[in-house]
Amino acid sequence: MIKPVVKEYNAPVGDQIITFETGKLAGQAGGAVTVRIGDTIVFCAATMSDDVREGTDFLPLTVDYEEKMYAGGKIPGSFFRREGRPGNDAILVARLTDRSIRPLFAKHMHNPIQVILYSLSADTENPLDLMCINAASAALMISNIPWEGPIAAVRIGRVDGKFVVNPTYAQMDVSDLDLRIAGSKDAILMVECGADEVPEAVIVEAVAFGHEAMQPLIDLQLQMAEEIGKVKEIIPEPESNEPFIDQIRNKVAADIHTALVSPHTKAEYAQAVKDIEAKVIEEMIADAEKPEKITADIKQAFHDIEKDIIRNRIIEEGIRPDGRKSTEIRPIWCEVAYSPRAHGSAIFTRGETQVLTFATLGTPREAQEIDTLSPTDTKRYMHHYNFPSFCTGEVKPSRSSSRREIGHGNLAERALLPMIPSEQVFPYTIRLVSEVMASNGSSSMASVCASTLALMDCGVPIKEPITGIAMGLIKEGDRYVILTDIQGMEDHLGDMDFKVAGSKNGITALQMDIKIKGLSSQLLSEALDQGRVARMEIMEMILETIPQPNSALKPHAPRISIMKVAIDKIGAIIGPGGKMIRALQEETKTKIDIGDDGTVFIAALDVESEMIARDRISALIETAEVGRIYTGKVVRIADFGAFVEILPGTDGMVHISQLDSERVEKVEDVASLGEELTVMVTAIDDNGKIRLSRQAVLEGWTAEEALSHDKRKPSTGGSSSSGNRRGGSGGGGSYNRDRGSSDRGGDRGGDRGKPSYRPRSDSDNKKD
Repeated sequence: MIKPVVKEYNAPVGDQIITFETGKLAGQAGGAVTVRIGDTIVFCAATMSDDVREGTDFLPLTVDYEEKMYAGGKIPGSFFRREGRPGNDAILVARLTDRSIRPLFAKHMHNPIQVILYSLSADTENPLDLMCINAASAALMISNIPWEGPIAAVRIGRVDGKFVVNPTYAQMDVSDLDLRIAGSKDAILMVECGADEVPEAVIVEAVAFGHEAMQPLIDLQLQMAEEIGKVKEIIPEPESNEPFIDQIRNKVAADIHTALVSPHTKAEYAQAVKDIEAKVIEEMIADAEKPEKITADIKQAFHDIEKDIIRNRIIEEGIRPDGRKSTEIRPIWCEVAYSPRAHGSAIFTRGETQVLTFATLGTPREAQEIDTLSPTDTKRYMHHYNFPSFCTGEVKPSRSSSRREIGHGNLAERALLPMIPSEQVFPYTIRLVSEVMASNGSSSMASVCASTLALMDCGVPIKEPITGIAMGLIKEGDRYVILTDIQGMEDHLGDMDFKVAGSKNGITALQMDIKIKGLSSQLLSEALDQGRVARMEIMEMILETIPQPNSALKPHAPRISIMKVAIDKIGAIIGPGGKMIRALQEETKTKIDIGDDGTVFIAALDVESEMIARDRISALIETAEVGRIYTGKVVRIADFGAFVEILPGTDGMVHISQLDSERVEKVEDVASLGEELTVMVTAIDDNGKIRLSRQAVLEGWTAEEALSHDKRKPSTGGSSSSGNRRGGSGGGGSYNRDRGSSDRGGDRGGDRGKPSYRPRSDSDNKKD
């Protein structure tokens, strides 16, 4: 057997050593590596096909990340107990990797390229996401695939005001910054950030810090490519036919200019350009020998000419396709409380982009359960984003959420997460759904604004309103223009899509994608400053619509209150097999959740139901107290006395000598089954058996006086507050050993009327 030649490379990054290994796995892939930090390992294989589909005018790059549960020693929680379709976290990692590597492929490359990533080991200490970017870059560098890398990626946290490179999960729990950046030797390619109102200047500083920290990873990959890299395949560039392009330009340039300067909507401009294109195609294919081939060439040339005209108009004249200046925001209008039954709703419209967001409140049990390799297992705040085909005037099949929808929903969720009140302050699960009703650019940031409005309409006490804006860039050589509030055309024809969200105090989320080969820190800083001005302008409009969160929830929203019980009392509320809590919810028309720490959440649609449920729970967990008077039902009669249930599941015995002020010949003369008696707890022994006295109530004695008149002395002093509670293994016996546990062992069920506690009163004495 021939052993593989394994190569290992190490790079110091921050306080860690990152190890790249190749040669052991996937020998037939174009390039394959593993990347290791601690006990976390990611595998990547990159492969290119020579089978280019005719007519393809884009790069068919596919990036897939498969989160293998065996990497963390877990069996998948699905019915089939195997990995199924990628979860949201895996899709987000794949998108992050794709956005980082895509700008460095040549524009003329149309070969199918596939990058596949696996998690092989997860130590729940080091995150996997940025390891995937580094693994993809290294696999491409040593493969036969033409690519203008390498790149590297690092995460920057901020703990106690100090930057940390590649922080662990534990460090991220106390960090106010989660900045992920990818870059080349000289520039930044991708930025993804979640933050707790961090100032723009700190973000720029963190980006520069991260770019410096990633340099050892770039140097290592250059070394790998030189020592073990395969010879890159040559993909010939198509020959440029300048005379043909100039011919088309002469025919269409004036008409495109006219369409641009005329007042227009997105649809009107698209139709005008479509008519111009159709006209020139009709003219030029009239005498052509191969009309299909020349039609494709005309369409490609027409697109490039239109792009050049729009970009030059912005650079030279500072005028955008819709006539705005570079810093100008499109007209905005807002509305809240659109839906009469939703817990919160809002419309946010900016230009031709419109988002309708709904807020829904739920109980803690409705939090999302997460089955991934990260330490997070639940999520109580969720944001979902839907982008139907009609929002762009198109007809497409309606399928499950796309990668884009998942990514935009995650971005909006991250933008608002720092503003969501804690569970202790607002004990609800919160779901936001943003429906994009119309789109002409920046629908994700419109979702952030609509979500802020919906949360405030719902009555969620968010810390600060959040607004978002998308910034663009047109760059030609050393000249550039940063664009505020880009529309769809500027995103498509421009060089950057930089989404910025935050409060008046600072940034909460960033996402930057670029099409050029890098961005300087100076340009990034300018874009952030220009974006802040726009965000504050939008903030004024939001606060004019609703100046603060509503002080009360909608009438049909659940009211959740919190009470705390001892951990050993949880079982008493739940009951055998959940019987008690189910009956309690049905009878009070509430939803009740109980945490492992004894926190009880009661959700009700009205105050009365909530109070009834709270009183019932209090009764279930109440323990008997010596000297206290209870009114309860007689649940058993014996020759020597009566057993009275003074609390749910808790009873004590009234000896025949303590049933009345006068001598009692037979217990039945005073007490009968189901009858209510008012009694005092006079003693509780070490086994939790309760001694009761009706005579003490009638005579007005204290517990000590009652005991002094009782010829049967208790076995203890009676200072215990524990009760004789039935149910489960501790349901136990009565006060008298003759009673026997088989007579009333276990749970007595929830059908019987529950006794209530009330203080002694004259009416009780008269009744007795």
